[in-house]
Amino acid sequence: MNHHPTEKQIRDAYALAKERYALLSVDTDAALAKLAPIPISLHCWQGDDVGGFENPGGELTGGIAATGNYPGKARTADELRADLDVAYSLIPGTHRLNLHSIYAETGGVVVPRNELRPEHFSRWIAWAKENGHGLDFNPSYFSHPLAASGFTLASYDTGVRKFWIEHGIACRKIGEAFGRALGTPCVTNLWIPDGFKDTPADRATPRRLLKESLDATLAEKLDPAYNLDAVEGKLFGLGAESYTVGSHEFYLGYAITHKMLLCLDSGHFHPTETISDKISSVMTYLDEILLHVSRGVRWDSDHVVTFTDDLQAIAQEIVRGGFLGRVHIGLDYFDASINRIAAWVIGARAMQRALLLALLEPFEPMRQFDVTGDYTARLALLEELKGLPFGAVWDFFCLEKDVPVGVGFMDAIRAYERTELARRG
Repeated sequence: MNHHPTEKQIRDAYALAKERYALLSVDTDAALAKLAPIPISLHCWQGDDVGGFENPGGELTGGIAATGNYPGKARTADELRADLDVAYSLIPGTHRLNLHSIYAETGGVVVPRNELRPEHFSRWIAWAKENGHGLDFNPSYFSHPLAASGFTLASYDTGVRKFWIEHGIACRKIGEAFGRALGTPCVTNLWIPDGFKDTPADRATPRRLLKESLDATLAEKLDPAYNLDAVEGKLFGLGAESYTVGSHEFYLGYAITHKMLLCLDSGHFHPTETISDKISSVMTYLDEILLHVSRGVRWDSDHVVTFTDDLQAIAQEIVRGGFLGRVHIGLDYFDASINRIAAWVIGARAMQRALLLALLEPFEPMRQFDVTGDYTARLALLEELKGLPFGAVWDFFCLEKDVPVGVGFMDAIRAYERTELARRG
């Protein structure tokens, strides 16, 4: 049975939805025009379970765990790029890619992380240029012998800190090269796993060491037209349940002091905490921020993004605050129990749908209810919006961008699974 709507059904439904939203003075065409150019930075590590190509089959450490064994994991950079091509073809719009340093291609030569150079990512740059993708970047402070203690930039060992400082410096240069080559600034985001499993005696010294290491890593000023630096905090991690050196408060202070980007990861806070309320506070003091959109489930921070209330609240804050041009949106999760390409597509489309829903709000009337104190009317309008035919607008957007409507994207993914992924054993 064919469950896919026809083009006529999609266009007819959109015409009715357009009329319905117009009753609230919402221009659906204008909303779609605003949504179309917003890039989502897909995360390379969903495609191969955060393995990278530095040490294939090596142990994943740093409080990171990918569970599941769904067939078809990318084993090479070429396979990963091919998988990404399929994912991008099913997501409306043109988007970015977020790379980790362990995804370097070194031709079989072992290159220490503190000696990585832009040429080790030349094939990624060529691929991105050919497909119109921007590139973002991350130093990799995990899955390495010098991270085995659980400490990197905050280590008590001077030699360990020196190695990771040099790694961060090298990665910033790579990010700058991405920006120069592609004509769009690379967001180079720094996250470390440093912390204690149990309660430390001294909380202050590791943070002083981290600050000194960050100062050294970021000492050279790079042109923001090519590279934007970001720092990312976390409440806790596996093996660092009691104390994380790079907490939200630490990095908030550092980012504001140094006028750099702060990364808010939606899975890096307490389960009862959401980042949506933090956005307007942080944007009061910073020009730009980075979002890592994830979905926390109990103690795991990295489930596939879905169209949850939390995701909708994040999108609402971005749109209502007028922050679309100042917020860099990236995905950050990894699920090895389902088709990895579908995980990208489901998460990216959920983020886009949340942004569209926010763009379809009659914001000014709602804001006036705030100003006049008519909270009854505000509540009534917010509830009414939940029943409007937003899905018809989303379907039309997908049709216009020549990507499958509804779950039609699964047809392409299943076909690719049969012809390519199944051959990977």
